[in-house]
Amino acid sequence: MTSLTILGIESSCDDTAAAVLRGEACAADVLSSIVMGQTELHANFGGVVPEIAARAHAEKLDTAVVQALNEAQVTLDDIDAVAVTAGPGLIGGVVSGVMCAKGISLARGLPLYGVNHLAGHALTPRLTDGVTFPYLMLLVSGGHCQFLIASGPDEFKRLGGTIDDAPGEAFDKVARLIGLPQPGGPSIETLALQGDAKRFKFPRPLLDREGCDMSFSGLKTAVLRQRDALIVEDRLTAQDQADLATGFQAAVVDVLTEKTRRALAQYTDLTDTPIICVAGGVAANLAIRGSLETLASETGARFVAPPLALCTDNAAMIAYAALEQANTRIPDDLSLSARPRWPLDQHSPAMLGSGKKGAKA
Repeated sequence: MTSLTILGIESSCDDTAAAVLRGEACAADVLSSIVMGQTELHANFGGVVPEIAARAHAEKLDTAVVQALNEAQVTLDDIDAVAVTAGPGLIGGVVSGVMCAKGISLARGLPLYGVNHLAGHALTPRLTDGVTFPYLMLLVSGGHCQFLIASGPDEFKRLGGTIDDAPGEAFDKVARLIGLPQPGGPSIETLALQGDAKRFKFPRPLLDREGCDMSFSGLKTAVLRQRDALIVEDRLTAQDQADLATGFQAAVVDVLTEKTRRALAQYTDLTDTPIICVAGGVAANLAIRGSLETLASETGARFVAPPLALCTDNAAMIAYAALEQANTRIPDDLSLSARPRWPLDQHSPAMLGSGKKGAKA
């Protein structure tokens, strides 16, 4: 495989990102990775506002690209291809990124690769740790949660996933319920260190059912009911908040760990050297990482979790996915469209149903 230098662009949610990556499969270097967050823009709204996010992407994308090129000490003359997240995600943000990438591709005559955002996460362990196919991937983020067997750059089989809220979404909602700032994941993780995990007995949804599917909506509701029972004079004590955070996080950890155990049992028939990988924004949670690492040790599997900066949304993973897929498909043309929904596994039934724009997940 010929070494390529690829400019990556990511704008699927609330991080405007650009990166330059050079190399080949399992032997690529991240020359630069720029991520411009929008936390302050959405802070007063309790979550990401799609219209605000889209406008911020449109304003920041060119700046992010220039910074990525400068940090990598390259110019567009050194770039072999442009890769961009073409979905799934908030459609306004995805459109902003796709249009920026199309402009660069057209102006410079560069091949254009539209990349599935989830494939970027799923292939990151090959970028960071050179893992070999097939491997078991737990993709766990603000909008997605699923177990995948990755058998190739664009070959993914889903073993199960969430039937309602993704863990990251549940973290954000629970944080709002108990009065913590957004983003909810880091807020709950920090406060959970001060709480009593035994005080509240929150449910572990779907552990009484076979398979790898998960549910987090009921757990969120259980936290809401417990919060309402605790409120005195319209406020929670600091210890109440910490104990709720700890109990909620412990329930999420237990569910993810047990469902990973079940997914591992299905996957190990395919290989004598099992590998458990985890990626996505929620994979930055150290309690989740620690529990999954313990499971891997108990079952004799190798555990791989990318560095925290490459777990959350970034453009290096998008560039790397394009680098891998460049050998298996032709580039896209200027008819490339943004997709709000884009399942990685095109053969399994949609978990969250379908609409006019296709399967949701």
